[in-house]
Amino acid sequence: MDKNLLAQLVFYCFAAVTVGSAAVVVFSKSIIRSAFALLFTFFGVAALYAYAGADFLAATQMVIYVGGILVLLLFGVMLTHKIYNLQLKSETFQFIPTLVVALAVFVALAVCMMRTHWFNGGPTPAVPTTASIGELLMKDYILPFEVASILLLIALIGAAMIVRRGSE
Repeated sequence: MDKNLLAQLVFYCFAAVTVGSAAVVVFSKSIIRSAFALLFTFFGVAALYAYAGADFLAATQMVIYVGGILVLLLFGVMLTHKIYNLQLKSETFQFIPTLVVALAVFVALAVCMMRTHWFNGGPTPAVPTTASIGELLMKDYILPFEVASILLLIALIGAAMIVRRGSE
């Protein structure tokens, strides 16, 4: 089997998983089912980042969205459902206008993609980006990196103090 054909097949499989699970997120009536479909959407996006050679973005997608936000969302939905005994359902409104807008966005993105110079050239060779980003953060941008870390630490301490003061 041709290597370029296999790479395209892998890309289309990841794209189909991402788009299909995103459709389940949007059109499912169960919020829990939508949240679990969002897991596959985030995994698919991370795989597409990795396929495009953006390994740092793929790792960030996995750590932040899958590891943090999605787990928090799932716990929030499941614990809220158990505490209040709610029937968590979402309804789909205005299906036809939504479909028209989604198809228009898809056509616009497809036209933009076909006009790029890399569209017919096949996949670009993957060059690791993590090492170069790490070097930039630790050499050229060390001061903004440290200032941002101190600001985040101050915000975390302030949030803990506000919560502690509110509970007493």
